[in-house]
Amino acid sequence: MEKTRLSRDQLVEALRAHGITPTHQRIEIALALFGRMEHLSADQVMTAVNGRHTETSKATVYNTLKLFVEKRLVREVIVDPSKVFYDPNTGPHHHFYDVVTGEITDIDASLFDLAGLPSLPPGKCADGLDIIIRIRDASV
Repeated sequence: MEKTRLSRDQLVEALRAHGITPTHQRIEIALALFGRMEHLSADQVMTAVNGRHTETSKATVYNTLKLFVEKRLVREVIVDPSKVFYDPNTGPHHHFYDVVTGEITDIDASLFDLAGLPSLPPGKCADGLDIIIRIRDASV
């Protein structure tokens, strides 16, 4: 999905289109992600959802995010082994990651000119390419 805010009805349709049954909690989790169109951690999603409705457990949030990734509704952005964010923008793009502030910013894929990539192993096809450029203030 491209980076556009979706209404509740549009999210229900998007869930169905991705083969996901639109339960109340799944819709609320999708609203947290697509309402802000930001890269959110599971804890940030849970805080946003429970700010509106306090009935969503941590397990439900993690299981739903895993389902959303499996069904390609969102992308998982792993900036380091202990920091995973969920990105509602599934269009071609890459990321800047500020190692000090934790901010993630999209970079349009068309700004990259990649050359010299290795050949894929026989019988394999590319499923994606993720580039994360870690940044910090030059004065630090």
